[in-house]
Amino acid sequence: MTQQTKDLLIKVPAVTLGFWIIKILCTTLGETGGDAVSMTWNLGYLVSTVIFAIILIGLIITQVKAKTYRPWLYWLTIIASTTAGTTLADFATRSLHIGYTGGSVLLLSLLLITLFVWKKSTGSISVDSIYNAKSETYYWLAITFSQTLGTALGDWFADTNGLGYLHSAFVFGTLLLVITLLYFKTKVSKVLLFWAAFILTRPLGAVVGDFLDKPFAKGGLDISRPIISLILLVSIAILIAAIPQRAGENPKNV
Repeated sequence: MTQQTKDLLIKVPAVTLGFWIIKILCTTLGETGGDAVSMTWNLGYLVSTVIFAIILIGLIITQVKAKTYRPWLYWLTIIASTTAGTTLADFATRSLHIGYTGGSVLLLSLLLITLFVWKKSTGSISVDSIYNAKSETYYWLAITFSQTLGTALGDWFADTNGLGYLHSAFVFGTLLLVITLLYFKTKVSKVLLFWAAFILTRPLGAVVGDFLDKPFAKGGLDISRPIISLILLVSIAILIAAIPQRAGENPKNV
């Protein structure tokens, strides 16, 4: 298979500034949307996780079967993964009583194992290698674990360590800035930095989401979860429509 043919089969977006803006908004929506279903509508973590998992699996199957990059399908799948990640992390850390620390360690281990097996199985974890169903399945599995990890990690910083939502957002924002500097100023693997940034955008979105919808007494703005979720969803839709969407590839140095 020629490189040109492989490029035509890539169904993930080019990694641009617009990509990261939409990604952060999706992770914030995942937090508020997941909490709206599990807490505001009182469905509980387990039932909510089952609902979102079914939606996520259906979207992943559709995404894998798609012949070309379809922006709306891709970002809907991202939203489903981050929403399912929210309720799954809450179920693991709260209902199973393993705590934020235990949940973060468990999910980080699962993510690293997924990336390791993906690398060993296909030879690369770069987006430019995602031109077949096998690689794309690993990609979405890694994304789901990273989204779930981000929820637990955000709660760990904000609650367990007592940093609060704004201070935690500052920490994750600073880490993302460091990764950006490393990307442009060093020879550190661009693929490694991509996944580090991808993971960190999730806890950033989680603490921002919590800041928006948590009660005043807990340091939040107490905005209605359904309302803020709708605002975020509309904002994401506008950006997807406004920002040129094209399939792309990551740098190839692994």
